[in-house]
Amino acid sequence: MPKIAKELSAAEVRRIDRPGFHAVGGVPGLLLQVTPGGGRSWVLRVKVGNRRRGFGLGSFPGTGLADARTKARELRDKLAQGIDPVAERQAAKAAHVAAQAKRVTFREAAERYHQDKAGEFRSVKHRNDWLSSLERHAFPHLGDLAVSDVELPHVLDVLNPIWATKTETATRVRQRLESVLSWATVRGYRQGDNPARWAGCLDTVLAKPAKLGKGKRHQPALPWQRVPEFMADLRSREGMGARALEFVILTAARSGEVRGATWDEVDLAARVWTIPGDRMKAGKPHHVPLCPDAVALLESLPRMEGQPLVFPAARGKKISDVTILATVKRMNATKLKEGGEQYTDPTDGRPVVPHGFRSAFKDWARSRSNFPDEVSELALAHVNSDATRAAYARDELMPQRAKLMKSWAEYCAEPAKAGASVVSLRKDAQS
Repeated sequence: MPKIAKELSAAEVRRIDRPGFHAVGGVPGLLLQVTPGGGRSWVLRVKVGNRRRGFGLGSFPGTGLADARTKARELRDKLAQGIDPVAERQAAKAAHVAAQAKRVTFREAAERYHQDKAGEFRSVKHRNDWLSSLERHAFPHLGDLAVSDVELPHVLDVLNPIWATKTETATRVRQRLESVLSWATVRGYRQGDNPARWAGCLDTVLAKPAKLGKGKRHQPALPWQRVPEFMADLRSREGMGARALEFVILTAARSGEVRGATWDEVDLAARVWTIPGDRMKAGKPHHVPLCPDAVALLESLPRMEGQPLVFPAARGKKISDVTILATVKRMNATKLKEGGEQYTDPTDGRPVVPHGFRSAFKDWARSRSNFPDEVSELALAHVNSDATRAAYARDELMPQRAKLMKSWAEYCAEPAKAGASVVSLRKDAQS
């Protein structure tokens, strides 16, 4: 019969300092281990199967005698039931590690989805805009939330603030939320329905985007009849903002395309400006025929060594939209001071903006030029979905467009007609 150890008191245990293993009684196999360096810890030695094993129960005095005996009894009970506490602990640790590996935040899921789909974006701009829209609108609400925990209320927290006021942006954000959550489901990071889907989910709690968009206002534009007056005034102004706006008007390009223009995109000899696809809204390269006035404007600009931008700001960076708009603001301030008619959109009185001159160009082309509509549409780089027109325009109608832009520049240079009657024929131009 095995010897039963004397049950020591807490005071007796505290006095044990000789290196080795010391039985303390109370629970069979419970020992206090003392190391040569003076460290003390609890060990339960017990036979498991055909092998004697030792199980650590904590250090002493951090774990007191009473706690050590309680742990020892619980451990012996588990062993009697056939439960291996070491294997149990390892399984729990493995489960915890697996759970941690599976926990992915919405931000992490969005960034990984964005990386997986990098090759599908039509341009660098589109790729950057895709993620930045989530950074602005989604990440503040659910960026740090586990993607597995994203539910309908979280999606509505993102969309409600912008659904009515920034409907187009909100629609894109919703689509991107849905894509990220679908990706997470396929990857095994979440389960269940997608709370960002439209059909059968958000369409029951949000107004249809098409209904909200009916009240969308156009970009304020000057009637085409007043463009010569504006151009004469503009050409009397100095500054890079004025020159950039003049180039916007002569090319019918978007302000962003002009502000980002670089000298290596311009072929003055061939009179062509080629905008790469990653700077175009449609994601495709766009060739702009340069009229003589546009060429003369470019030739008059200073070119500094190491500066690739055609219209750089004072500190060498890309000129801003604010700088160009400031030119219009100063022109209107002068008109107001002199008692003249300011440059505003007659439909609502708002000051004109660079983008509005694309509408003025389109209205002029429809009213005054003899060119087919396809020519001005290609000049504006509008995506044409009509198969017949698209086939007809494979050469981009460059000869016809060159003549159209020359005619437009000649019209812009005409003397302003004082007191001319202006009837707005504009329609909302595509952006």
